[in-house]
Amino acid sequence: MARKLKTYQTSLGFFDLAIAAPSMKAALEAWGADSNLFHQGVAKESDDLDVIEATMAAPGVVLKRPVGSKAPFREHAELPTDLAGGSPKKTDRRQPRKASKRANDDAAHRKAALAFEKAQKQRERERAKEEAARQKERERRQHAVDKAQGALDAGRRKHEETAADIQQQIEALEESARDEEARWEKEKGRLEDALRRARG
Repeated sequence: MARKLKTYQTSLGFFDLAIAAPSMKAALEAWGADSNLFHQGVAKESDDLDVIEATMAAPGVVLKRPVGSKAPFREHAELPTDLAGGSPKKTDRRQPRKASKRANDDAAHRKAALAFEKAQKQRERERAKEEAARQKERERRQHAVDKAQGALDAGRRKHEETAADIQQQIEALEESARDEEARWEKEKGRLEDALRRARG
């Protein structure tokens, strides 16, 4: 059975936020809050009939309005226009209408709760889709890294084999050079003896 929805309000950044949700926890999750704003005193259950009607018309959807304003809550709100601290504008000083029996109508709440659950499932599907896309991207990057690492390892092995072959050739040439030097020293001695004998 769908849980009865309540309307919750808070302020985050440039906006006041409101949502119809079955619990404070669900509201915090929908707002993307990483701490309990209710315990901190910056979020509350709303008793403003206008806010309740707006959220119950779109349960599970985070509605916004410029922070500190009395503008109606909407899914897409404009940024505040008085952030620079200019001259204060006249504000609507009407008192918020208190919730009436109409706002507590069970049928309306059941309908709103079902709509909230539908919106929550849609958010969960979107999160799962985003996570799947992130996982696919991680796997693609890992595949590229593995391929590049494999090419580097193969290149290193080829270099080491070639360097070892060149080293063998160097050692063989050095040995040949030593042999040639020894042969020459021996032959030079013989030829110098022959030269001395010829000079008599």
